[in-house]
Amino acid sequence: MRGFEGRIFEEFSPGYYGICTAGGMLSAGATHLAVTPLDVLKVNMQVNPIKYNGMASGLSVLWREQGPSSLWRGWSGKLFGYGIQGGCKFGLYEYFKKLYSDLLVDHNRSVIFFLSSASAQVFADVALCPFEAVKVRVQTQPSFAKGLVEGIPKLYRTEGISGFYRGILPLWGRNLPFSMVMRPVLLVP
Repeated sequence: MRGFEGRIFEEFSPGYYGICTAGGMLSAGATHLAVTPLDVLKVNMQVNPIKYNGMASGLSVLWREQGPSSLWRGWSGKLFGYGIQGGCKFGLYEYFKKLYSDLLVDHNRSVIFFLSSASAQVFADVALCPFEAVKVRVQTQPSFAKGLVEGIPKLYRTEGISGFYRGILPLWGRNLPFSMVMRPVLLVP
């Protein structure tokens, strides 16, 4: 695999895992950052469906009542949280693919891809969860904090470590099935 500056990395080498991780961080962080206004609207529609009852009207209410910057509230949680999640998901997927291929020699490749996806997603969501917890509070409670730098210590002070992981089970419930099905489907020739 070619990395930055045209360097070639042998598959399953530390450099290879690093390139996979960096690619996952860049792609996931950038794409999630780009859709931040839609995420802000979605979260507010979930919290207050009467006030935010549609896309156009919801965006209009946010813009009118809280200003255009309100549409980017929680951007740092999206960029860094999903960047870290993407890095873990892409890098660890390759790691687990090698590990399970070595352990489960006689098994179908789809089983290996399935297990690799699930394992990587578990760790990726553990990495994401603290960022997501702060992001949701920043997006739905404008007085909570301006972003991660202010929100992380405030959440820790008020709820402790458990406050960062309160949403881990629903996150796994959402992400694990998708990851386990999509990754093998996309990779099997």
